[in-house]
Amino acid sequence: MIESRIMNRRTTVSANPEDLATLENEARRRGSSLSSVLAEAVEEKAIAIKRAHRPRLGLGRSTDGASAAQTATEPVARPPR
Repeated sequence: MIESRIMNRRTTVSANPEDLATLENEARRRGSSLSSVLAEAVEEKAIAIKRAHRPRLGLGRSTDGASAAQTATEPVARPPR
């Protein structure tokens, strides 16, 4: 993780005391601050959300040369209107 103090924004977070205790213990174990562990957790969650919302393109090739339209039991696309 690349840290940039210029680009970070301060905020207030409400969290379960047990969860915060877990993160405080992790920060202590690493020898770092709770703030840096929280920033890392926020970054990881943001990355996961972005990946979940990324458009998925179905690119691929069949091994037997059959098209999806030939092998599908349901229509692959709606017929044009």
